[in-house]
Amino acid sequence: MIVLGAILLILGLVLGMSILTYIGVVLLVIGAVLWVLGAVGRPVGGRKVWY
Repeated sequence: MIVLGAILLILGLVLGMSILTYIGVVLLVIGAVLWVLGAVGRPVGGRKVWY
């Protein structure tokens, strides 16, 4: 999710499409939050580990 967010953010900035920039930022933030929660051992969505 973080990688997709970064790609969309870069594409949005390069192509000048603000909707891609907003979606990229949202995906980056959500991905970072889930990553941090998983890294500290907190269960996310009822699961401790996602496969």
